[in-house]
Parts: sequence; C-alpha cells; structure tokens
Amino acid sequence: MGSNQKTSGRVAVIGGMRTPFVKAGTVFRHISQLELSSHAVRGLIERFGLDREAIDLLVWGRVLHDPRISNLAREIVFDLGLPAHIAAYLVSNNCISSLHAATDAADAILGGRAEVAIAGGVESMSTVPVLFGRQASEIFLDAGLARSTAERVKALLRLRPRHFKPSPLSFKEHSTGLTMGEHAEITAREMGASRAAQDVIALRSHQRAAAATEDGRLTAEIFPLAGTARDTIVRADTSLEKLGRLKPVFDRSGSGTITAGNASPLTDGASAVLLMSEERALRENLKPLAFLRGVEFAAIDPRKGLLMAPALAVPRLLRRCGLTLAEMDIVEVHEAFGAQVVCNLKAWEEGWGEEAIGKIDPERLNPLGSSIAVGHPFAATGARIITTLANEMERRDSRFGLISICAAGAMAGAMILERP
Repeated sequence: MGSNQKTSGRVAVIGGMRTPFVKAGTVFRHISQLELSSHAVRGLIERFGLDREAIDLLVWGRVLHDPRISNLAREIVFDLGLPAHIAAYLVSNNCISSLHAATDAADAILGGRAEVAIAGGVESMSTVPVLFGRQASEIFLDAGLARSTAERVKALLRLRPRHFKPSPLSFKEHSTGLTMGEHAEITAREMGASRAAQDVIALRSHQRAAAATEDGRLTAEIFPLAGTARDTIVRADTSLEKLGRLKPVFDRSGSGTITAGNASPLTDGASAVLLMSEERALRENLKPLAFLRGVEFAAIDPRKGLLMAPALAVPRLLRRCGLTLAEMDIVEVHEAFGAQVVCNLKAWEEGWGEEAIGKIDPERLNPLGSSIAVGHPFAATGARIITTLANEMERRDSRFGLISICAAGAMAGAMILERP
C-alpha cells in the first residue's frame, strides 16, 4: 500500500490492455459494462504479471450509467476477486472520463496515497438501460412505495399503453438542445472545415489503423473477447470515393459535411492502463513505457464551439510544461469527428482563444489511426489513447507525446507523456 508520503519520483505508464472495440449492437451486444470492464482489467493483470495484493487503487470511467451498479469500479474489484483493500471509485466526464481516471490515479501516486494504480473506462452502447417517460416512472415509484397489495394494484391500474413507450437516451446537450454532431457541423461551417478535409482525416485513420492491426501494433493492446481479437470497425478497403458517396447525417440541407464515414461510430469496449510510482516500477523490475509530464483540462461556452476546448487545453499545457508543439514527436488527437480534428488543428495553427502554437506534420498525427477507425467507447477512449501513444513512443524511442481529447459539455483534456 502507499505510504501516504509524497514521492519525489515520477508517475510511470507501465502499459495498457483493452477489449477489442466493436460496433454497438454486434459482437458485444449481450455483454455488460461490468463484464467488459473486468475483462480489460483481467487482461492488464495477466499481461504484466501483476501481484493482485500490490494494487492500491482502481479508478474507472463511465458515461452512460447503469442505475443498478452505482460504483462500477468497486464491483470490478469484487467481480475479479481482487483484494478488498483496493480502493475503487467511478469518474464521469464524457469522452475525457478515463483521462480523468488516469489523472486521479497519478495524483494519488504523487501524493503517496498509492504506488500501483489501474485506471480506465468502459462504454456499452448495446446495453444502456431502457427508460420510460416521467409519468410511467411516477406510477412505478408509487407502486413500489405502496404499503399494501391493494394500494400497489391501484397505482398500477393508472398505467395506459402510452406509458410503455420507451424514452430513448438523448445525445443532445442539455444546455443547447443540439447533438454533438449538430454542434460540429456549426463549427465546421464557421471555421471552413470542408467535407474533403474531413474525409481525408477519416481515410488516413482507417488506413493507419488497418496497417497497425496487420503488423500487430494495435492487436498487441487487445485481450481477445467473445472470439474477437481485433477491432471490428477498421476498414482497410475504404477510399475517398467510398467516403464521398455517403450522405450527411446531421445537416441534410445540402450544406452538411459530417457523415457516418468521417465520424466516430457508437462503440462497445473497455480499456485499462497500469500506472506506478517510478520507485515501485524499479523495485518490480518493470520498465516504464513513458512518464506523465503534465495534464490540462479546459472548458468553454458550448455556443463558442462544443468541441473546441482543445484549442485552449493544449496551448496551456505546452506553456506550463515549457514545451512546444514542434517538440511533440507524436500527437494523438481523438477523432470524435473529422470536422473537429480539422477545426482544432486550424485553431492551434492560427490561434483561437490562445496564441498560435504551430502546425502539425500529418506524419506525426495519429500514426496508428484513431477513433473514427478504431472506435470510440466514450469512457474508454482516454485509456486507449494513453496505451497506444506510450507503446508507439517506446517503439520509436520518442521523447515527447501529446494527447488531445475533446468532450461533450464543451470540455477537453490534454496530456503529455515523456521518455528519458
């Protein structure tokens, strides 16, 4: 257990493991959030031969909540039969949830409250709870609180066929009434992100993810599940012509640019990353892939651009760390939409709320593809990107790597990894 004394060392990224990422409603449609989560954590423990008694902390992310399991992180501990002394809790902040989980775990390590921590997240779009409308909920609640059978029957007799109509989960921003895709269309129009530029981002994502799947770089991160050993959304055979034939999804007025091809798909999956104090990693004879250099979160008014907070988070993080964009050997930008990638790259190049930080060489951007091709289980994406970046930095012997993830609610997270 941690000694509750501040450590003078650094937080080491030992590595990560995850489930395959699959399109929602397919291979994992009957697998729960808990099962997906436990599988990713089990894979991490087995991959690194981790002594279960050595784990101090588990921080887990989730966006779409299952009301039947309030603290999913703690249930992972019990489901895997891990030692009960492991502190475990849940965090939730849309697409940066597992980036928050990793940050919390790192802070605990730096504060001396833990030496060995697991961070990650899960999303199962296939198993989200089906909700009824408010009237039906009130009737069921009254029936549940009834003191006698007669009162319970009386409450249930108020039900009408209309009450059984499901109320689907909405992906609209509560503050604006618009979906993330609708917001992205507005920003794309305002910042001149063309359909062609978005499709190029999507094509490159699929091509690079396909190559990284075939040569084993991506599959090395995957703990096979349900007979599946690779991400199922990657399309090696796509082309600009195929992408160009797809119709816009969010704006069908004739000026829309976002399609199913240049947007991340609804995805099921879980991802976990192992963090340790530098001293503990040395004692365990585990070679860190990288170290956490810095983290930054930012938030803006959604009406200024729902997915534009990375335009602030990244420049602020670089400035605080005394580094430049040009020094980042690899830049991992979460691909919620091709439009959002194009707009944030433009913001960094020209300045948007912060001073311009420069242009990114396309060869350094998402070298193994990203969320458009690999998939985007909301709360699992941050841990997946940390793992992918750290592995690729080790392979290339890179000095610095940058992560940028936008999130609903007009927020963003950025992280820098470094190697000696």
